Amino acid sequence: MVPQLESQKQPIAGRYELLEEIDHGGMGSVWRGYDAVLDRPVAVKLIRQQSVTSPQLAEEFAKRFRREARITARIQHPGVPQVYDAVLDESYEQLFLVMELVDGVSLRSYNQPTQPLPVSWAAAVAAQVATVLSHAHAVPVIHRDLKPGNILIARDGTVKVLDFGIAAILRTDVTKLTATGTPLGTHQYMAPEQVRGGRTSPQTDLYALGCILHELLSGQLLFTADSEYMVMHQHVNAAPTPLRQLRPDVPTALEELVLHLLCKAQEARPADVQEVYERLVPFLPPPGSPDPAPGQAGPAGVPDPTGIFRKPYAPRSRAGRPTPVGQEAQHVGDPAAAQPAPVPAAVRAAIKAAYDHSDALLEDERFAQAAEVIGEVIEPAARVLGSESRQVLELRMNRAAVWLLGGDYRAALPEFDALADAYARTSGPTGGRARACRAQAARCRAELGQVTVALAALRDVLDVVRSVDGDVSEEAVELRRDIGMLFLAQGRTTEARDILEPLHADLCLVLGPDDELTAEIAEVLAVIRLELDGPLS
Repeated sequence: MVPQLESQKQPIAGRYELLEEIDHGGMGSVWRGYDAVLDRPVAVKLIRQQSVTSPQLAEEFAKRFRREARITARIQHPGVPQVYDAVLDESYEQLFLVMELVDGVSLRSYNQPTQPLPVSWAAAVAAQVATVLSHAHAVPVIHRDLKPGNILIARDGTVKVLDFGIAAILRTDVTKLTATGTPLGTHQYMAPEQVRGGRTSPQTDLYALGCILHELLSGQLLFTADSEYMVMHQHVNAAPTPLRQLRPDVPTALEELVLHLLCKAQEARPADVQEVYERLVPFLPPPGSPDPAPGQAGPAGVPDPTGIFRKPYAPRSRAGRPTPVGQEAQHVGDPAAAQPAPVPAAVRAAIKAAYDHSDALLEDERFAQAAEVIGEVIEPAARVLGSESRQVLELRMNRAAVWLLGGDYRAALPEFDALADAYARTSGPTGGRARACRAQAARCRAELGQVTVALAALRDVLDVVRSVDGDVSEEAVELRRDIGMLFLAQGRTTEARDILEPLHADLCLVLGPDDELTAEIAEVLAVIRLELDGPLS
């Protein structure tokens, strides 16, 4: 851990909080952080102190960052995490880069000498990197430091290429020596022109991609030696070992592509990254193809990068989808379900602490962090209490409600859908919790523009509520109001009036004409009548 950060109490620039260190490399350490102004998680990279040798150099880094950030921000592709900010600390000795936080696994975790990746996995990684590079090279932006440590595989198998422009910020794209004689750069993936200190081009990134693909397929680095200098010498002078000599099952065409990428002369490599992608396509799983058999799958515990090719444009996975009935969940009416197991004291204390911490964060409208705090106890609680225990479902419902309050409707929607199913199994489909979750899911859909579907769902819930609790229960009144307002949002003013007029009459009887909600509905009806009954223009 960096000593200066052990006692880091104050947020960086008054807004970025450091929560925990998640990686440490040659450039510096990366921390999971929180942006208190925009209420979102971030990654914070601390540039190593050796790079910032004076306040003047730190200022230069910051200026260079802003210049490079303007360029890299033009790479419009989801595989390029965005860089948000550059902050100098008060001593002008450290530079913090604030970036989009990606939940994923480093490509370094995929390199296993005893178990090289399946051909389709390696091709899928390379093809996704090629896609990202095609957007970058069109700007034009050259990465200059492409390596497994700068590539993440997100949980859905999407490849993310990190640190675009960082090499340019630190000027590590050439092998200029520091005062100690240490080369700056990543020698294992350095193209010959970088070793020589020559001009780089998009083909420089292609050479690095060749190094990575060779490593994924063989399980070993392209070149190894006793010193960094000797490795760089090999990049300039030594011929790479053909892949099929190391692994005979590698297709000949794929071996030829890797050797083409690793040509010493830039102009001898593929013409562009689009050509590389086209040559990788035959080794990708076609759309609709089944998941690989267990013996043909890649390493355990890491995301499968072939999934986006098997199921292109597939919907997002349901977050926290409950286990089907008959496995961990119990049937409605099961006597054991009516007698929940006692909650261990440690779990009870962790849940209470999460609620207390979340409530404190909500007072400051820190919705994303409040949801994260609750989320951290859901899985441990589920392991002890069961995935559909009352306490676990309440935790999930609270997290979904926080997402809804914070406007993260895309996160809240699948969770409310899943919770509605879970409560239908454990408490019955007409139970209050199941109804509430279906209604909240419908409100999320409305916010996401799915108004017609949302209206149908809300009306279905209202029918159930009317049969159980009548027409003027608090739940029924809220649903009637929401339905009327959605009709109004669609321009269906007559239908809106037909819903809201009887609602207003009921509210006058139950709450009185001076109640805030009654007055709100009256104002809406006045506008509707003006539109419906006013003179035509």
